[in-house]
Order: sequence, then structure tokens, then C-alpha cells
Amino acid sequence: MTKLLEWVFGLLILGTAWALVTFDLLDLNLPQTYKEVAWPMPMYLIVTFGCYSLAILGYRVATFNDCDDAAKELREQIKEAKEDLRQKGLKL
Repeated sequence: MTKLLEWVFGLLILGTAWALVTFDLLDLNLPQTYKEVAWPMPMYLIVTFGCYSLAILGYRVATFNDCDDAAKELREQIKEAKEDLRQKGLKL
């Protein structure tokens, strides 16, 4: 199962549960407080997902590691390319 299908399946389950509680589709005779809590739940979930996404993004940026070896290799390749271009007559 792909990650997209997992997310769609999870959202489908949450949406179904939310609709059952909010609109009392199964005549469960739930207290009114359940319905009052369930009604704004999608907005709470969106805000929570946004906060989680920002936290993960901040963590990944904070723990981003430098690749010193790759940077040195790239500098060497740039020097080699400049020298090669000089040998072919290009003035830099």
C-alpha cells in the first residue's frame, strides 16, 4: 500500500467517525457535548497537523548536517573545470 493510500484510508476512517458522531447517523443518542466537541474537530486536526509539520521542518533544519567532503570535492571539480576552460582559450 502506498503512503498516499494509507493517508486517504486514515482520513476516510476519521471522516466517517466524525460524520457518525456529528450528525448522529446511527441514532446512538450521544450527549450534546459529544456533538459540540466533534463539530470543530476537523479544524483542530488541521491546526495540529500544521503545528506538527512546522515542528518537523524546524527539527530537520536544525539537525541538517554539512557535507564537508562533498564541498571539498566540488571545489576541486570547479578548479579542474576552470583550468580546462583556460587551456581551451576561454578567459575567466
